[in-house]
Amino acid sequence: MARHNGRGWYGRMIAAAVGVTAVAAATSVWTAQAGQSSGGSAAAAPGASARHTAPTSVTVSPDIAHASDGGAHAVNITIDDGPDPVWTPQVLQVLRENGVKATFCVIGPQAQAHPDLVRQVVAAGHRLCDHTVSHDTTMDKKSEAYQSQQILDAEQQITKASGGVRPMYYRAPGGAFTPYSRELAAAHGMRPLGWNVDSKDFERPGTQTIVATVRGELSNGPTILFHDAGGERSQTVAALRILLPQLKQQGYSFGFPVR
Repeated sequence: MARHNGRGWYGRMIAAAVGVTAVAAATSVWTAQAGQSSGGSAAAAPGASARHTAPTSVTVSPDIAHASDGGAHAVNITIDDGPDPVWTPQVLQVLRENGVKATFCVIGPQAQAHPDLVRQVVAAGHRLCDHTVSHDTTMDKKSEAYQSQQILDAEQQITKASGGVRPMYYRAPGGAFTPYSRELAAAHGMRPLGWNVDSKDFERPGTQTIVATVRGELSNGPTILFHDAGGERSQTVAALRILLPQLKQQGYSFGFPVR
């Protein structure tokens, strides 16, 4: 659900289990694409607070990222609020059919509830992003202790669900970044992640409206926001089926947000 309208920051089962081999393969894929190992300390033991885990040694900027590592004519597909057992597999299928990699901004408890889906995301070569525990769009008004709990507990939950692959980005719900939250995320190896194009798919305005919105806002920049949870997402799936091949035909490539 968006907190802010308009441009700028967005307001906001196929497999029953995955074996050790799949986890190892997933981690290998992520490492190759990320240019780093899963890094840092292992996930905290059950019941331990993520606030007490050591930050990753990887240094990233605390500035909010919008650019693509694919260059000037690339776009970044970002998918928020999942994973969801109905919609995430469908989004993954569309991405696979089009040979597109995306960044999935994951809610911590959703990752805990559906670790098989998180591992499918990683195994397919997509990247993970921390989207907090509670998706609180007012967290920029809350205490630093609260912000820390939301970000670091979600990081722990996502890392555990993925089999040890850490999120590479942090996206504040509703764009509710603060200087503290950006610095905290960066210290844990997570680049703060914004967006340039808000598809408004969370409003379910109709597939063609979502497509038209994305086309109309592409000049704003490369990072496009969609959702695979938080409601019924058939329009998002349908819009991606239309947009991804069209973007390719127009000469766009697909990258990841800069780190």
